[in-house]
Amino acid sequence: MDLLSDVVAVMRSGRPSSARVAWHAPWGQRFPSVPGSAGFQVILRGSCWLIPPTGDPVAVGAGDVLFFPHGHGYGLADSPSRELAACDPIEDDDQFVTDFIGHEGPVTVTLCGGFRLTPGRAHPLLRDLPDVLHLPARLGHHTQLRAAVNLLGDEIRSPHTGADTVVLALLDVLLVYILRAWFAGRPVQPKTGWAAALSDPALSDALLALHRDPSHPWTVKSLADQAGLSRAAFAHRFTTLIGQPPLTYLTWWRLTLAARLLRDGDAPLSEIAAQVGYASGFSFANAFKRAYGTAPGRYRRHPA
Repeated sequence: MDLLSDVVAVMRSGRPSSARVAWHAPWGQRFPSVPGSAGFQVILRGSCWLIPPTGDPVAVGAGDVLFFPHGHGYGLADSPSRELAACDPIEDDDQFVTDFIGHEGPVTVTLCGGFRLTPGRAHPLLRDLPDVLHLPARLGHHTQLRAAVNLLGDEIRSPHTGADTVVLALLDVLLVYILRAWFAGRPVQPKTGWAAALSDPALSDALLALHRDPSHPWTVKSLADQAGLSRAAFAHRFTTLIGQPPLTYLTWWRLTLAARLLRDGDAPLSEIAAQVGYASGFSFANAFKRAYGTAPGRYRRHPA
């Protein structure tokens, strides 16, 4: 188990969407802001321009990957001065959309998609990311990401038996590789935030222990022992980098895991309570209701 896998496992809800689109110049498309989501664009062929809400247009070419972790709106076009048309959003469950848009000019082919995020429960790692992650194509770099993109594009273009399962898995794989490539490629390491915590051997050891065994009766002292630090030094470093005290994060993580277990399975509430470190179903239900505003059983029936 690792922390990045944990983030991906709990960050999204429902089924992601994906589409392969051939754009024929002249064209320009405005993608609206979608709160509670994250989206991506991969340029499979040709080139185009990213038109951000603020700032100058950015040229993107074949192999470039764009990731929008906060669901903010943006535009894509064949020219930085092109007028943008409104976009019809992909339905949440659409995964095999292929489309042809534009006229008879040069073609740009994109692979796009989106992930619905659990409302109000975005992982702190995502909150630390910029509005747009741009991963330019560079020979010999991000080979695993490129392989996932190629597999995903092929499955969407020509789905075969089992394609539904394959596409779901590849979309999660793609998300992991995007985040991995971004964290590995930054020229300057951040001083605060989750990215900084992942780069800190002491904190990452404590976080991994907490994530590996959330039901353990952790204390600040026992987590500090995992980090090899004094209690005071650990609490200060954790709060500075993560943005919340260790036991506050522990509670957040336990209840986030519980929400996923409620949403994706049918285990009894008492079993879920034990899995996430609560001594009784009653104490778990009270904690869950404080965090989510609804009882666990009702959340299971109506997770949105």
